[in-house]
Amino acid sequence: MPRQLSPADCPPGEGPPGGGGRASGRRRFSPWRIVLTLGVVFVLLATAGWTAVQSRPAAPSARDAALLDWSSATVAGRSVPAPDAPAFEIRGFFDSLTERQRTRLAERHPMVVGNLDGAPLELRYRANRIALRDMIDTERERTEDARLSPTGQHDAGRRMNRFRSMSKAGRQILAFDPTGRGRAAEVFGDLRRAERVVVVVPGVDTDLLTFQRTALRYTAPVGMAQAVYDRGRTLAPDVRTAVIAWADYTTPRGVSMDAATGDLAREGAGRLNRLLTALPGRSTVALLCHSYGSVVCGLAAPDAPARVTDVAVAGSPGMRLRSAAVLGERRTLWAMRADGDWIADVPHLNFGGLGHGEDPVEPGFGSRRLATGGAAGHSDYFLPGTGSLTNLTAVGTGSYGSVETL
Repeated sequence: MPRQLSPADCPPGEGPPGGGGRASGRRRFSPWRIVLTLGVVFVLLATAGWTAVQSRPAAPSARDAALLDWSSATVAGRSVPAPDAPAFEIRGFFDSLTERQRTRLAERHPMVVGNLDGAPLELRYRANRIALRDMIDTERERTEDARLSPTGQHDAGRRMNRFRSMSKAGRQILAFDPTGRGRAAEVFGDLRRAERVVVVVPGVDTDLLTFQRTALRYTAPVGMAQAVYDRGRTLAPDVRTAVIAWADYTTPRGVSMDAATGDLAREGAGRLNRLLTALPGRSTVALLCHSYGSVVCGLAAPDAPARVTDVAVAGSPGMRLRSAAVLGERRTLWAMRADGDWIADVPHLNFGGLGHGEDPVEPGFGSRRLATGGAAGHSDYFLPGTGSLTNLTAVGTGSYGSVETL
């Protein structure tokens, strides 16, 4: 029976069919199941190898051109900091500039300034609006480019429409990189004044075109973050909370070798910790991580800044952690899995780097198990009206007395 706690990716979409309710103890996998899993891995390896042979080097991107311009930029005879400089160095640089100098940098180098951890927030939002407008023009031209196939022109139109939506007044785009499938992050609320910051980390098949959705709205990062922000305003109205829809890492595509390994998650973990280190103010932070996003959080959390107090994972394939104890005593790990989530049928193992290890909802892992009332399958965790959203929001806002555990 659920009890009240006193103080204390797979893809967005329904994924492959199959059951998988809650496990009542440590799951055991038969030798046949393990052989079958390794057979699937072999097929993925063969396919990935063929794809690698067939691929061609990509042409220089808009981001590459922007970085090249930035490398020779100066302000009043001073060189600008490297894009990967520590956040404190970038912050110090911008603090030394006049408002006019900052604005000029954002206008001349929007795709760099908009992604600089440590740069002033409002300047980043402004720079990304400029970069989005520039990319709208680029994609509009591509929709009429006779050298592109009809499919290519259609894809350009979709990207143009996405960029138009992201550039609307009032949206706070914290990161924007249109390279390849693209990356982005958006802020809900006042990040500078927040007492509590929630970072929503999504799973596979997340890119600029799936950053937000009209149908299946709450399976996409923007919808997930908006749901947490809106629920937090009723659940914890006295807590100044900001929520970040953080899709600023390269995610795997579908059922692939990238989804079965930790390479993209490691790169994402580094980017996530860089963001956390650069956050303004003294807010505490909660990470809400869905599906493959929980792998990213598992790799990031042990080295995350001390301000991260909570990590909550939903529909996790594993976190590449031995147990919750790896996070230390000052950081709480919460885990949930809804009835019917097919991720329960994925073997939680790590064989030669394939798979993501132990199941965080198992009792022996050491996480606190969250109730998911009303959620079903792999994609409902952030759906308004569900117990899963309420519990994720309670953890996010630090409202531990409202958390319902199993």
